[in-house]
Amino acid sequence: MWFLVIYDIRNPRRLNKVAKIMEGFGQRVQKSVFECSLDKSSFYKLQKQVESIINPQEDTVKYFYLCNKCYEKAILLGRGKRFLIFPEVAII
Repeated sequence: MWFLVIYDIRNPRRLNKVAKIMEGFGQRVQKSVFECSLDKSSFYKLQKQVESIINPQEDTVKYFYLCNKCYEKAILLGRGKRFLIFPEVAII
C-alpha cells in the first residue's frame, strides 16, 4: 500500500524525532512530506511510533492512502524521483 505522509511539528526536537522515524519507513520528497510503501503491519507500527512523539494539541500528521493505480497515475514534473514499483509476480 502507498501512503503520502505530511506533517507540521511545532517543536524542533519532536520534528527531528518524527523525521528520523519517517526516514526508516519511506522516501523524503520534501522537508515534511514522505512517500511510503508499507504493508498494514508496518503502517500501524509507523503510526504508533509517530503518535508516541507528537503533541496532538500542537502538531499535525496526515496519512493519505494511495492505491497502486492512483500512485502510478501521479504526474511528476522536474527533478523528483519516484519509488520503483514492482508488479505483483506469481511464482509457479
